[in-house]
This record gives sequence, structure tokens and C-alpha cells, in this order.
Amino acid sequence: MVILQNISYLHSNKDLLFDKITFTVNHHEKIALIGNNGVGKSTLLKIIAGELQPADGILKTNSKPYYLPQIFGQFNHLTIAQALQVEDKLNALQEILNGNVSEENLNTLNDDWTIEDRCNEALLYWQLQDLNLNQKLETLSGGQKTKVFLAGISIHEPELVLLDEPSNHLDISGRELLYNFIKSTSSTLIVVSHDRKLLNLLNPMCELSKHGITVYGGNYDFYAEQKLIENNALSQDIQSKEKALRKAKEKERETLERQNKLDSRGEKKQKKAGVSRIMMNTLRNNAENSTAKTKGVHAEKIGGISKDLQELRSSLPDIDQMKFGFDKTNLHKGKTLFTAIEINYSYENQPLWKKPLSFQILSGQRLALKGLNGSGKTTLIKIIMGELRPKAGTFQKADSKIIYIDQDYSLIENEITVYEQAQKFNSSGLQEHDIKMKLNKFLFSQNDWNKPCAALSGGEKMRLMLCCLTINNQAPDIIILDEPTNNLDIQNIEILTAAINEYTGTLIVVSHDVHFLEEIKIEDFIELN
Repeated sequence: MVILQNISYLHSNKDLLFDKITFTVNHHEKIALIGNNGVGKSTLLKIIAGELQPADGILKTNSKPYYLPQIFGQFNHLTIAQALQVEDKLNALQEILNGNVSEENLNTLNDDWTIEDRCNEALLYWQLQDLNLNQKLETLSGGQKTKVFLAGISIHEPELVLLDEPSNHLDISGRELLYNFIKSTSSTLIVVSHDRKLLNLLNPMCELSKHGITVYGGNYDFYAEQKLIENNALSQDIQSKEKALRKAKEKERETLERQNKLDSRGEKKQKKAGVSRIMMNTLRNNAENSTAKTKGVHAEKIGGISKDLQELRSSLPDIDQMKFGFDKTNLHKGKTLFTAIEINYSYENQPLWKKPLSFQILSGQRLALKGLNGSGKTTLIKIIMGELRPKAGTFQKADSKIIYIDQDYSLIENEITVYEQAQKFNSSGLQEHDIKMKLNKFLFSQNDWNKPCAALSGGEKMRLMLCCLTINNQAPDIIILDEPTNNLDIQNIEILTAAINEYTGTLIVVSHDVHFLEEIKIEDFIELN
């Protein structure tokens, strides 16, 4: 069991990340911790893991957590056995089996006679049987590193497991192994993920936001339904407030017009009646004071409604505040952009693909490249873009404008500002205020325009990339997306999905996120073996 009571956390600069977080995770429960980028999900996991200390509050756990972090570069200098914290036990077991039955070796092994068998079984399950436990992590791919730490769960058999984006670097077969593990394990799980297939295996959804944690008793599909109901209710509240604001302004106008007519009529009557100038001034002042008081009453009411409306609008999901409006490409649908006949590529005279590739890419087509890690997806992308030439076979490539967007959004230049980055795509000569209006539509306010791009999160870089594409006077003929959802939260994945679905050109995608591929209406696949 995990109990958090009034947990607060401050950044090193004393900025408050979250305040008074309270929730409980019961034994054998498998929960998802979700929320937008930057709300503190990974930080909260690190607090539960004991790697960070909260500024305030109480944390209680019944057992030591097993923590799988999101980034593994900090372990590159370690061997697999060291990273899994089994090296000493394995060495002690080997010493004992070789006849050195010392008290030190027995204490180190601590009666864990099955440690070697568990290591082998775990590596076999995660398809790592070809790895050596003495191999350095720096020699492994991102997917292999993830699998190594996942294997540690079976080796150590912890009661509590904390997983931070465990499917990020896994290919489709690796993800299936992860899904099966999550379904079958009896461990208590707390999982941070944007993988919606994985999230549907967990219950409940615990949404972290600036208001605290809200628990939704169900899987991700149930959560999405509830959020839709909440957002529809929010939209109705906004419409109701907008209507009330219009009525209040109309009432103010009518009241002031009526007041002005009455004052004007009264003044005419008083002149006819021969009222003295002093009395006329007194009556005029009284009328002006009365009008000012009426204006004040209405202004207060309008101000209150406007404030309520602003608060409601700020609660809208980002995707509902954004407008895309991509230009159409100049190419007619169905034009042949790339033809490959029996092509192959070689590294050190070894063919990359067992079976040469033959395919066509047409204008307006939506296709995905499928294959395990190391199957040559990046190489094929470089061939399609014209950066590499196949070593065998023939191909034809039509002139086309291609934009390649990788998971790190490398087209965004870290050393320049947000505004300067947008200006780089301004091939149509938009004025400064037009570019800033576009940036505002993509949720970059005046405070962000001079911010260096290096300071942007993955989701912010994605939004800036989309904004730049809409600033350009001509949409690309082909957009290639390489694992675009890896560093995005669910909300930003939905923003990306909405933008891509407005794009009418050719789309080529590398992604292991099956749900994302379905959402962007992928029709065809190129299978790599």
C-alpha cells in the first residue's frame, strides 16, 4: 500500500510544482498516473521511489518500490548485472559453486539460490537471451535498456512497481510483452504513460493537475468518456455565460439610453418652467451622479460575468483553443511520388532486408513503416528523402517538398527564440503582428515569444513545429513522422492527431503506437523484415 498525505514539492528555484497531493494506492491495485506535460508526474514517482524528498507532507509505503525511470543514460557506465543490482549475488553464487563457501559469500547470497535461474528466465521472457550480463548498457538500444529494467521486476519480485513511460522505446512485439506482464503480474503498479492501449489495462486513472489529483474509477476509455461529458458541460457553461454577458451589456445600454432620455426631457421642462441656473446645475449634477451610479452597478455585474467567463475558458482543453488551417499541397491526389523495385541497402556488404522492397508512394496516401527495432526504418526514410541511394534495385523519385519530423523535433533550433523560429518559416512575407497572432493560436503568448527554443518541452516543440508549418505559404507534399508521440502527453498527442487529420498531403509514419495509427487513419503499410 502507498499513502500520500498533503505532499508538496518545490523546484530548486522555489517555484511550487504541486501542493497538498493526497491519495492512496491499495495492495495489488494497478493505477495510471496521467496529466499534462509539466504537472509533475515523474517527480511524484521519484518521491514515491525515495529519489526525491517532498517539501512537505507524509509518504508511507509497505515495501521498497522497484522504480523504472524514463531516461537510462545515467546507467550507461554500468553492466547489465550492475544496473539490475545482481552482480554481487551472482559472483557470490559462482564462488560458492566453485568451492569457496565462505561466510562472506553466504551472507552476500543470502540464501537466494535461484538468482541465476531468475535472471536467465527474465532475460528470455524479454527477448534478451543473447545479451551478456557483463555487457555495458551503453552498447544497448533504447528498447533493450527498457527491457533490461523490466526484466529486473521478474528477478527481484517486488510488491510495488513504479513505471515511468515503460513503452516509449519498445517496438510492437516488446509492447505486447509489456501488456501481457501488466495483465498477469500480482505486483502493485503505479504507471505514468501516454500509451492508450496500456492505459486501458489499468484501473483507476489518477489525473494530476494544478488542482491536485482527481481519481476516475475505470480504465482510459472510461476516463475519456467522463472527460468528454465534463468538457461538454464546460462548453455549455461557457455558452451560458456568453449569453449572460451579452444580456448584461444590452441591459446596460438600454438603461443608460433610458436614463439619458429622462435627464434630457427633465432639463427641457425645467428650462421652460424658468428654474434658476444654480438649481439647474444642482439638478444636472444629481442626474450625472445617478447615471454614474447606474454605470457602476452595470460595470460591476459585467466585470463579474467576464471574470467567470475567462476562468471557464482557461479550463478548456488546449486542443479546443487552437485552430490549424493547413494549406493544401499543389500535387493532385494519386500522383506517383516514389517507386521502388526490388531495392535493398547494405551495411558491410550485408543486405539490410532479407527480401528486397518493392512499393509505390502516391500523393495523398497515408502509410506506416512496420518493423522491429533495427529493421531499417530509418534507412528507408533516408532513401525516400534522397539522402541515401539503395545498393540494389531501381527507384524513381518525383520532385516533392518533404518535411521530416522526428521524436525530438530537431527542425526546431534550440539556440534561437520562439518568434525567430516562426519567422524562419515565413516564406510568404507575413507581417510581425500576423506571425504573433499565429503563435497565439498555438498557445504561445507574449511571454513566450522571446523564450529560447531550448527551454521548450516536447509538447511545446511539437506545437511550435505545427505553427511553423501553418506559417509556411505552402504545405509540404510529404510529411514523415518518426516516433512522433514518444515525448508527448495524451493531450499533446490529441493536438498532433487533430493537426495531422487536417493535412491532405502524403503522410509516412513510423510509430509503435497502434492507437495513434488508427486515429490518423493509416491505410497502408510497408513491412520491413
